Amino acid sequence: MVRSRRGTDGGARLRRVALIGIDGSGKTTQAYLLAAALTSAGRPATYHRNASGRRWLGRVAHRFGRTDPQLLVGRTGMLAVESVLRWLAIAAALLSCLVTGRTAVMDRYSACQYASIRAHGGQRWERLTRAGYRVFPAPQVTFLLAVDPAEAYRRIELRGEDHETMGWLTAADAAYRSLPEYPGFVVVDAGGGPDEVSRRIRAHLARWLPPEEGAGPVVDDPPDDTGPSAPATDGVAREPVAAQARP
Repeated sequence: MVRSRRGTDGGARLRRVALIGIDGSGKTTQAYLLAAALTSAGRPATYHRNASGRRWLGRVAHRFGRTDPQLLVGRTGMLAVESVLRWLAIAAALLSCLVTGRTAVMDRYSACQYASIRAHGGQRWERLTRAGYRVFPAPQVTFLLAVDPAEAYRRIELRGEDHETMGWLTAADAAYRSLPEYPGFVVVDAGGGPDEVSRRIRAHLARWLPPEEGAGPVVDDPPDDTGPSAPATDGVAREPVAAQARP
């Protein structure tokens, strides 16, 4: 099921599309698939992973004997680092697509940072963060991949790369739905398999996805959340992966 609360302007060129949602919702997989579909349809697209570096912070915390980044730098410090790293990632992605003219398929965007702040109870920092992110243009379409937190938890445990608590996933889910931008999101039921979810996303972008053949997608080398990383420029297509990071 796809629920749109705002019409899509199919007459304009698609320059920016974002996929957001809680950890385990399938953002990374769907962003890869969408970049491939757009490029194959003759609308060159580039995948960009705008991670906040929280997994990297978690690894640093473990090296210092802490089980959580907040125990190392505090909640305020963690949210500040997240906000800066994600800002830099989004800025690099937008600049890259401005130079190349390709469609930017954003795996996470500014709404992810606002949701993270709310889920951590740091609402008083949200106004400052929004001021810093205001320079970024809104995506023409923002897909919110909606999945039950219990299913997201199952997926995260199955992939075995990291761990999230049900409490965090539930709080993040509620945070996304509480955002003032929420009425403008295209809410996609992401509880099914990757192909099923991809069909739902593509159906909403049908005007931008004519049945045309094209070159393979150019995909930025996605960081494994080990720290800040500049976008790849080698132009080599890569296979979709199922790895995701926190919102």
